[in-house]
Amino acid sequence: MTESAPTPLTGKALLQKVKELSHLPRREKARRCGYYTVGKNNQTRVNLADFFEALLEAKGTTLDAEGSKDGRGREPTYRVSVHKNGQIVIGSTYTEKMGLKPGDEFEIKLGYKHIHLIQVDNERDDSFDPDED
Repeated sequence: MTESAPTPLTGKALLQKVKELSHLPRREKARRCGYYTVGKNNQTRVNLADFFEALLEAKGTTLDAEGSKDGRGREPTYRVSVHKNGQIVIGSTYTEKMGLKPGDEFEIKLGYKHIHLIQVDNERDDSFDPDED
């Protein structure tokens, strides 16, 4: 009779089980948390990649690019192009990630082949500039 693999643990249950099994090797931890399949000849195969991905997700980190897509299904690339009208647009994915709000102001400093955007603090104007020595 072929044994079927149990439903793998996720979330807090996974983190708790891993903590309990801290003395075991990682393959055994993964197996005991349900990250394995049983194939022909009752051969057990441990799915370490799925186990590690579930651990990262349980800790609030994901390897999937799906979570970083904006509303139109595009992924942030951290690259922009100059438009025909000479403007450069920084998308909302980046401004949201930085916690910026409408009305936030920046000082523009031009360098050789680079632009620094330095957020202006309206309450105090002693902002640190890494280029000034």
